[in-house]
Amino acid sequence: MAKFLAEVTVAVHILALLLIGFGGFIAWRWPKLIYVHLLGVAWGVLVNVAPVPCPFTALENFFRHQQGLGDLPGGFNAYYLYGTVFPQSWLPAIGVVAIAVVVYSYVGVYHRWRHRDHEDARTHRVRLG
Repeated sequence: MAKFLAEVTVAVHILALLLIGFGGFIAWRWPKLIYVHLLGVAWGVLVNVAPVPCPFTALENFFRHQQGLGDLPGGFNAYYLYGTVFPQSWLPAIGVVAIAVVVYSYVGVYHRWRHRDHEDARTHRVRLG
């Protein structure tokens, strides 16, 4: 059971990383999701900048210990991403691209919200007129 729960934790962790990276685009469709996304981004920055442990990594380590395994060597990113999904040497470029993607998604959210306000006003005038 611990192995299954560890695998579920990895899947949720990956989904959380995707939400942090692409949540702004999802907010183009569901604008209120931007608040969940912003919390995720803030948590992601905190975990990577301050000595705050990631709860998903801690949970996976707990389930690994239940199986008689040790902690993830180097943490979640080092174990699952660096050298597997992309070389660690690409990390600085990936960081810049990630920031650019998030900023672009926020610009899109802003424009969609602004456009939505104009659409609502136009629709309201049509109904009254």
